[in-house]
Amino acid sequence: MKKILNDPQNYVDEMLDGLVAAHPEIYAKPAHRIIVRSGEKTKGKVGIVTGGGSGHLPVFTGYVGKGLLDGCAIGNVFASPSADQMAETIRAVDAGAGVLCLYGNYGGDVMNFDMAAEMVSFEDDIRTASHAVSDDVASAPRGEMEKRRGVAGMIYAFKIAGAAAERMADLDEVARLARKASDNVVSMGMAMTPCIIPQLGKPSSVIGDDEMEMGMGIHGEPGTWRGPIKPADEILDEMFDTLQADRPLGKGDRVSVLVNSLGATPHEELYILYRRLAGRLSEIGVDVVMPLVGRYATSMEMTGASLSILRLDEELEDLLAAPANCAFWRV
Repeated sequence: MKKILNDPQNYVDEMLDGLVAAHPEIYAKPAHRIIVRSGEKTKGKVGIVTGGGSGHLPVFTGYVGKGLLDGCAIGNVFASPSADQMAETIRAVDAGAGVLCLYGNYGGDVMNFDMAAEMVSFEDDIRTASHAVSDDVASAPRGEMEKRRGVAGMIYAFKIAGAAAERMADLDEVARLARKASDNVVSMGMAMTPCIIPQLGKPSSVIGDDEMEMGMGIHGEPGTWRGPIKPADEILDEMFDTLQADRPLGKGDRVSVLVNSLGATPHEELYILYRRLAGRLSEIGVDVVMPLVGRYATSMEMTGASLSILRLDEELEDLLAAPANCAFWRV
């Protein structure tokens, strides 16, 4: 294992210490493995929290910031934080208007956030709402949305909900807009290498030097097929065609797209993919708003990429363009 670290058991905690030290104007750490916005809370503003395993930075922790999230509970690499951590995060961000729990659709996160919501309701009289984003089309068919994983598309839900909360919308409205964003985004990924969990010290799976895997999940979950590496245009075409079959776009539609590195893939290769994507969208008369190309949701040092497409209407586009500021994304 080649990694820049000290003791693998301290990997997450030392990372969080460094994040807060580098960006004290954005992040604060009020308790163990809890990150919140730096500064005073805005009284009467809905809080938005997320949570999940480490190893995906900027997701989940990095999107705490103005116009985005208010807090995040952090687990070990690829492991859910506890219900107690989540409950403490909810308490830390509550400003009297309730808290939205917004996270990826993974069993541990769903179960622990449900428990945390019950805890703060009973013990602190804090009202919560919850939504699990499920945008990964490779993980389950269209008719089984509840089985789909939440991947890079959840960033759009963070942004839309965060903008609404910043405008002092109430909890029901912030939750509605988070669900609307989630319902209108689809994603698909591919990988050429696995990743290494520091505590394990070995790859999470095996992909041959001349192979790729289409549809692999961000924890190394099996994809839809594994075979020889394809040229960039063919990779993009397969991802785009799969998303089109799931949620068709047509002439006059407006979208935001995210071409995302899963960790090791350089920007140059992402822009090769975006070049093809821009051409495909232009062919069918779809307009692109605020394209995102870069590292937005990773899987440690995995070489691979994902494509997310958010269909916009006037309401979503307005909120997407609203100001936001964190260490990894500024609008």
